[in-house]
Amino acid sequence: MAKLCIFVGTTLGGLAFGWAADALGCELMASFLWSGLGSLVGCWAGWKVNQTYFR
Repeated sequence: MAKLCIFVGTTLGGLAFGWAADALGCELMASFLWSGLGSLVGCWAGWKVNQTYFR
């Protein structure tokens, strides 16, 4: 279950941060970097969800 939570968190975090950067008018490279940061945040959030609800 941990891998699924981390996968979903990484995907949603990357998409959300990437779309937010695009909406704010960032260029391609900045959007890419924000998307990477969102993936890291989503990975951490997915891991915390797994720890809290599935242990």
